[in-house]
Amino acid sequence: MKLYNNKYEKISTVSTFVLVPLSGLVTDIYIPSFPEMQSVFQTSAAGIQFTLSCFLISYGITMFVAGSIVDSFGRYKIVLGALLLFALSNFSIAYMQNLYFLYIVRILQGILTALIVVAKRAFLVDIYTGEKLKHYMGLLSVVWALGPITAPFLGGYLQSYWGWTSNFIFLGLYALLSFMLEYRYCGEAMRHIQAFRMSAVVRNYRKVLGTPDFSLGLFVLGATYAMVLIFGMTAPFIIEEQFHFSSVVTGYCALISGLGLFTGGMVAKRLTSRPLLTKLRIANFSQCFIALFMFLVGMFTADIYVLMLFVFSMHVCSGFMYNVYFTFCLTRFPQNAGISSGITSGGSYLITSVLSYGMVSLVKVSNQSTLAICYFVMASLTFALLIVLRRIRLPV
Repeated sequence: MKLYNNKYEKISTVSTFVLVPLSGLVTDIYIPSFPEMQSVFQTSAAGIQFTLSCFLISYGITMFVAGSIVDSFGRYKIVLGALLLFALSNFSIAYMQNLYFLYIVRILQGILTALIVVAKRAFLVDIYTGEKLKHYMGLLSVVWALGPITAPFLGGYLQSYWGWTSNFIFLGLYALLSFMLEYRYCGEAMRHIQAFRMSAVVRNYRKVLGTPDFSLGLFVLGATYAMVLIFGMTAPFIIEEQFHFSSVVTGYCALISGLGLFTGGMVAKRLTSRPLLTKLRIANFSQCFIALFMFLVGMFTADIYVLMLFVFSMHVCSGFMYNVYFTFCLTRFPQNAGISSGITSGGSYLITSVLSYGMVSLVKVSNQSTLAICYFVMASLTFALLIVLRRIRLPV
């Protein structure tokens, strides 16, 4: 097995951060293509939106066990194999235009992406310690946010010039480039392979999931990010069908949404020392107010600039809350960092996928007011969760 050489520390770290935003790229890059894909696959809007849920559900489930897998079998070979399969799966989507095949491949991609992301997070822990490790771990959420920011923007242009298949061809090429970087400059950096003991794994999972402030926090994360995903799933239909703009404009709107998420995360990073529950409650109150005002304004006007002002504001709050609680969950069990990281990401993604798909199935989101209804429902759910968390004495 090829071992890691610290001579390539910088470029292997760059390679890691190239792969960290992969989950955001895979979910968001083809969003501007939803209307064309609906036509090509001869299905409903919900039929195409379900491809997103297929990915998120398999990604979330795999995240639960990915930490144990990469701790027991190493990182390097898993990442290389997953990247090759991921590249091939994207090329196959572009040339095998069948809806049920698309569902199956998106499930596979969720599994592969989870293994890649968890392995690369662990890689940073393997090669860094102390303040350097804290610095790079702090950058993870910021770099991850680049996926939702840039992917739909890029996808809008790809859709406009080359059609929906170009999104998946791009992802395939991205994976091949990452494979070459990994193969050339990275290696197995894990110092001690841990034996896979099911009894110990189950015991640790019970401990983590049995902690109320952690397990309830997964629902806070899921509801918070569901707001962002609901907009992503419905934006192409609102912008291209109600406002009659092109997929490029959808990409720009998704870029604004992502910038809101990024801004909220950066603000949260600056306010790390402030009381946890106080920060969450203020942001949640802001979400409720914005959603109500957005609904009322939407009843009297239909303007894309007004819509995106509300979306940006809402996603700033979502990005703030997500960053605050995600950091709390990741650091809640330092002795079980791999498991808690996998459960945090996997659990929140599972909840996000169920809430977002369930919401867009129940509410036909076609304009600003109906989108505001979805936002308010998610904000109200978060409000109820924060009340419970306060009663179980979440750190303030």
